[in-house]
Amino acid sequence: MTTVVVFGGTGYTGANVVREALARGFEVVAVSRSAPRDPVPGVRYETGPAEEVAARVVPGADAVVAALSPRGDMAGRLVEVYADLARQAAAAGARYVQVGGFSSLRPAPEAPRFVEGEIPAEYLDEALEGEATRVMLVDRAPADLDWVFVSPAGEYGAWVPGERTDSYRVGGEVALFDDEGGSRVSGEDFAAAIVDEIETPAHHRAHIGVVG
Repeated sequence: MTTVVVFGGTGYTGANVVREALARGFEVVAVSRSAPRDPVPGVRYETGPAEEVAARVVPGADAVVAALSPRGDMAGRLVEVYADLARQAAAAGARYVQVGGFSSLRPAPEAPRFVEGEIPAEYLDEALEGEATRVMLVDRAPADLDWVFVSPAGEYGAWVPGERTDSYRVGGEVALFDDEGGSRVSGEDFAAAIVDEIETPAHHRAHIGVVG
């Protein structure tokens, strides 16, 4: 049975990935700082700092999903923590899926990434830290690590959960938009795209974007 370990497994993205992976018959381990309010039956929950829990859950995993947020005591530490998860995933021979932000995408080929332009002040620190984790993968990931960095659409998150459509599009590092110039994806469809990438890997050591 495929074993998937989700760091940030009780957060918005992580919880959706946990439910999607479980629904497909995977063995799922959700790692979070604290116990979930509404645990999903069948999921193994491990609580504590990611860097402490990793050593006991990553060995034996088939895939590791990194979906932590650079907030609270994790702010300013995400690059360090993700670099360690990447090393441990490589040692375990596990597929490594790291969730980033929309701002790491480009508006057009060869154009500066959105994070290099004007970002509202309240989102800037998170955008910069998320982009730094992408750079870490490109520059420092172990040579034998099979990784993919996944950015959601511009309109994505608990504030705009959307509905499952079982339809999404995957692009490269250039952002995709609909005919009206919109960029959105529901939480469940984004999770489906991540689990599809685990179940049937299509992108390797690459940055992709997912829209509905």
